[in-house]
Amino acid sequence: MTGIHPGLQIRTTGVPVADWLCAYGHHERARGRAAVIELQARVRVGVCPHATTEGKAAA
Repeated sequence: MTGIHPGLQIRTTGVPVADWLCAYGHHERARGRAAVIELQARVRVGVCPHATTEGKAAA
C-alpha cells in the first residue's frame, strides 16, 4: 500500500476513515463512524494476528 505506514491511521474530517496496516502487509480499511470504532477496538498496534511462522518466513 502506498502512502500508508504500518499502524492505525484515522481521519475524522468528513466521513471517518481508518486504515490499518500490519507489518506483514495486511491492510484493512473502515469507512463510517461505526466501522471505524469497530476497527479501532479490534486492532492492536504492534500486535499482528498475521505473524505466524509461515508469515514470518514469507516476510
